[in-house]
Amino acid sequence: MGDQLLIKNAAQVVTPLGHTAIKGAAMKDVKVYENASVLIEDGHIVAVGDGAEWAKTVPADKQIDATGKTVLPGFVDSHTHFVFGGYRADEFLWRMEGMTYMEIMERGGGINNTMKATRNASAEELIEHSMDILEKMLAFGITTVEGKSGYGMDHDTELKQLEVMKELEQRQPVEIVRTFMGAHSIPPEYKGRNEEFLEFLVKKVMPDVKKADLAQFCDIFCEKGVFSIEESRKYLQQAKDMGFDLKIHADEIVTLGGAELGAELGCTSADHLLHASDEGIKALANSDTVATLLPTTAFCLKEPFAPARKMIDAGCAVALATDFNPGSGFTNSVPLMIALGVIYMGMTAEEAITALTLNGAAAVGRADTIGSLEAGKQADLVILQYPSYKFLPYHTGVNIVETVIKKGKVVHQA
Repeated sequence: MGDQLLIKNAAQVVTPLGHTAIKGAAMKDVKVYENASVLIEDGHIVAVGDGAEWAKTVPADKQIDATGKTVLPGFVDSHTHFVFGGYRADEFLWRMEGMTYMEIMERGGGINNTMKATRNASAEELIEHSMDILEKMLAFGITTVEGKSGYGMDHDTELKQLEVMKELEQRQPVEIVRTFMGAHSIPPEYKGRNEEFLEFLVKKVMPDVKKADLAQFCDIFCEKGVFSIEESRKYLQQAKDMGFDLKIHADEIVTLGGAELGAELGCTSADHLLHASDEGIKALANSDTVATLLPTTAFCLKEPFAPARKMIDAGCAVALATDFNPGSGFTNSVPLMIALGVIYMGMTAEEAITALTLNGAAAVGRADTIGSLEAGKQADLVILQYPSYKFLPYHTGVNIVETVIKKGKVVHQA
């Protein structure tokens, strides 16, 4: 008998089912077990169901009584920029006063502000800063997070960010999926020389990232004034040829065709999508690319939300993520994200759960091992303090996660 854990007598155990992203109308078909238990052994789920017999064989000190509570898969935050130096609180308030992005840039703000602070920070300073962020994510029930580089846009800082994430995974329980995003913007030293900058990343930085196995994914900010469709296509194809899986920041500010490009190239996810075209939505629905929506960023920027209802009705696989970053969305609040998804984006509570669990796992290429509560999957779970999953949107903007379990171990208790 291996190392066991029994979560017993839960009012509800709620989970999507499957090992791939769930599309369209099926996103609302979550399985709800009433008065159920979850049996875990050696960090993996053995079974979900009536736990009366299991309770007789599992030691008492390895049992958690979840009477009156709800059990869900651990949340997967599939798009963040959580390793960075410095803060940009002043810029946030400037934006609230109506200052434009270019005006903020002229004041020394924007991504270049974070770039300077991140370049100047030591690896240990970034680790200390990020540990605090990850602890807060864990308290919200996030058991797996994707983290991007992109605040160096040079060789050494890009590798430093990714190395920090690799080290962080050894120091704390949240699983980290690493994404190389050197193509986050144009650094000042390459202003007006996009093609030369991308060539530098491909020839000088990405080979070292790949050699050291520092990132699974490669991402690019495909946007007007940043990287064009043509530049993004060439760059991502080169990354794919080097063995990276692909992601794309797409159609955030204008309708550019990023959603279509993400589907064309077989990106694991296309993210943001506030201004995705009807053709782009159709392309995503006809592909295996997950549409990852970031409602807290739209909220903080006072922009229209991505059309989640339209995308789900069209047959897309939709994920939700926080986009936690120091500029456009300095929040990792899962309760806020769920509230925005349900109240303002037209998602059902069930769809939001699928988006934040199994589809989030698919958006980082891990739906085969995490994202649902099924026999054989990794035992990543959250226990809510209320008897129904419906309290997630109902108790609006309030964190109701009581216990977090990662790989069969209790790693957080409120």
